[in-house]
Amino acid sequence: MDISFCDNKLRKYANDDLQAIRKLGLRRAKIYKQRLDELSAVETLEDIRYLPGKFHELTGDRKGQWACSLDYPYRLIFEPHQSPIPTDDNGRYIWIEIKGIEIIEIVDYH
Repeated sequence: MDISFCDNKLRKYANDDLQAIRKLGLRRAKIYKQRLDELSAVETLEDIRYLPGKFHELTGDRKGQWACSLDYPYRLIFEPHQSPIPTDDNGRYIWIEIKGIEIIEIVDYH
């Protein structure tokens, strides 16, 4: 899967282990890198849907974004490159057609 980053800070954390550990902490930095590795290893979002990490669609004011778990309560937030996001006749997102994402943020939205 093609992965981009909405800001340089998140890109640096992905490519510089020391920077990631300094800013995110050891545990969150390791899981962040693991999630990025998992995402980059798949062809579509559907391929990762049921793997550990609780990948899921968000609703409400975050509709059109996805999240996966890092260390509690933090989540990695991302959205598809496609605009509009592919949907079926019932308005549900078609995960298998999403082949690229942009990493938006690491946040506790609870």
